[in-house]
Amino acid sequence: MDARDPDLKKELDAALQTRKELGAEYESELVDSFMEKVEQRFNDTADRHVRRQLAEQQMATARGARPYATGTQPDQSHGLGVGERFAFVGVSLVLAIPLSAIGVVNEGLPGLLITWAGIFGVNAVHAMGGFSWLRRGRKEEESGVQVPRP
Repeated sequence: MDARDPDLKKELDAALQTRKELGAEYESELVDSFMEKVEQRFNDTADRHVRRQLAEQQMATARGARPYATGTQPDQSHGLGVGERFAFVGVSLVLAIPLSAIGVVNEGLPGLLITWAGIFGVNAVHAMGGFSWLRRGRKEEESGVQVPRP
C-alpha cells in the first residue's frame, strides 16, 4: 500500500482486522465495501483533477491564450488545438484511399509511392507547424483586421 494515502491504508487494515474477527464467510462483503471506498477515493481524485484542468483552461482563455495551444508557454497561442490536428490527420488518411487508388491505376507501384510521399510530406509539414499562412488568415478573420499580404 502506498504511504501517500494513510486513510486508505487505515481502511484496508480495518477490513483485514474485521475479516480476522468475522471469518471468511464475510470476506466478499468486506472486499466489496473496501473496493467501494477505493472507487470513491478514485472518483474524488479524478473530480479534483478535472476541476483543476478546467480552471487552468479558463484562466488560459481569460488571459487570451488558447487552452490546447501547442506552444510551450500558456501565452503562446500560435498552435493548433488537438481537435484541429486530429481532424487534419483524419481527413488526410480518408483522402489517402482514393488518391492511392488513382496513383496505382495510373502508374502502378511508383504512383502509389509518390502518392504516399505526398501524404507524408503534407502531414509532416503540418506537424512541424507549417501552413502559417492558413493560421494567419484565421486570426485575421477572428480579429476582423485585414493585413495586406505580399
